[in-house]
Amino acid sequence: MSALPTTGREWHLVARPHGWPTPEDFVLREAAVPEVGEGQILVRTLHFSVDPYMRGRMNDVKSYVPPFQLDQPMDGGAVGEVIASRDASIAVGDHVLHGLGWREYAVLDAKRAAKVDASLAPLTAYLGVLGMPGLTAYAGLLEVASFKEGDTVFVSGAAGAVGSEVGQIARLKGASRVIGSAGSDEKVKLLVEEYGFDAAFNYKNGDVTKQLKEAAPDGIDVYFDNVGGDHLEAAISALNVHGRVAICGMISMYNSTEPSPAPRNLAMVIGKRLRLQGLLVSDHADLQPQFVEEVSAWIRSGELKYSETEVVGIENGFDAFLGLLRGENTGKMIVSLGG
Repeated sequence: MSALPTTGREWHLVARPHGWPTPEDFVLREAAVPEVGEGQILVRTLHFSVDPYMRGRMNDVKSYVPPFQLDQPMDGGAVGEVIASRDASIAVGDHVLHGLGWREYAVLDAKRAAKVDASLAPLTAYLGVLGMPGLTAYAGLLEVASFKEGDTVFVSGAAGAVGSEVGQIARLKGASRVIGSAGSDEKVKLLVEEYGFDAAFNYKNGDVTKQLKEAAPDGIDVYFDNVGGDHLEAAISALNVHGRVAICGMISMYNSTEPSPAPRNLAMVIGKRLRLQGLLVSDHADLQPQFVEEVSAWIRSGELKYSETEVVGIENGFDAFLGLLRGENTGKMIVSLGG
């Protein structure tokens, strides 16, 4: 048996970004790998996730997840191979999903890891389509937005990991029309040709309210919001009476240093009796078994497709995160360590 690693690289936040993150805010450091204690495992990271919510954790503000600590390793979803175990439930060679990403090696309590099966789906799928983004899409559409068959659904950030799954689940569950917005003509083409959206538009090509009205002449019933700002304003204008909005994210505002002026039409919420509800995936853990069963079956049958953007090398972790914030990814953005 080869000797266990004594050191590994990990990303640390060293300064809190003001506006857009810069390379000076992050450092990749060599650190000692802790001893594996009773009930713990040592995992060699194969892939880790970079996600929009991580931008909020870089600010020193009270939120639904604690902020990243300065000069400490960042964390997030990761999958890897167990290379040492002092717990009977997990064996060396098992693959696990855990929450200590942004590093080459992680030591953690075995009960904080979940075994994943590479024969059911590629390991990266457990960070995206079958992972936290997927459950966000499933719970947000079906539970928070109270989707029902025949609804017209609009999704912003529709080529991302969450948005692309929202649109496809809506289609598979009987939406009458599914519309998406994205930030490039290539992504718009992907939404219609690959993911089966009925219509899509590039929000950079003109006024969002006008483009949404053209794509949804009879209005919309559900809006799944990943963007905020002008997209939320456009959706409020387009929503039919008793429309529902699941507010998942507002990526358009994450790096803003000034408040967003939109939406300026919130008064319409009253007359239309709209429901706008925030969404945190952690509130919907009870749906996990149902979600995995239903979505993995759609993946196997080919009815639900997904994309991943892979950046190779831990040293490129910051660039992958910045690329995500700029919308350079199609589907889930993943950093792969290889080996």
